[in-house]
Amino acid sequence: MNGAILRFRFMALWAGTFSILLWFGYMPAKYLVSDPTFYEKFIWIPIVHGFTYPIYLLTTLHLSFLQRKSLITTGLYMLARTLPIASIWAERKVRKAQN
Repeated sequence: MNGAILRFRFMALWAGTFSILLWFGYMPAKYLVSDPTFYEKFIWIPIVHGFTYPIYLLTTLHLSFLQRKSLITTGLYMLARTLPIASIWAERKVRKAQN
């Protein structure tokens, strides 16, 4: 089970980091900066963000099944990926439950 927790914690922190980069870096640059070549340098941020979303969902499902979490808790952990700080909060909650 420690491997599943470690994978979830890594993906939650990774997802939170890229959500913050997307929401507060790429998106403002895309819509507020008039030079399109500026934000095109950062096109990798939404690509990585979108690629890692299914991986986060799979690690969340794996952890939830191993820990026998309820469907509501599993759903909340999965929805935590949609807000920039929520996946980091979910990682902290899992870490506290582990200790």
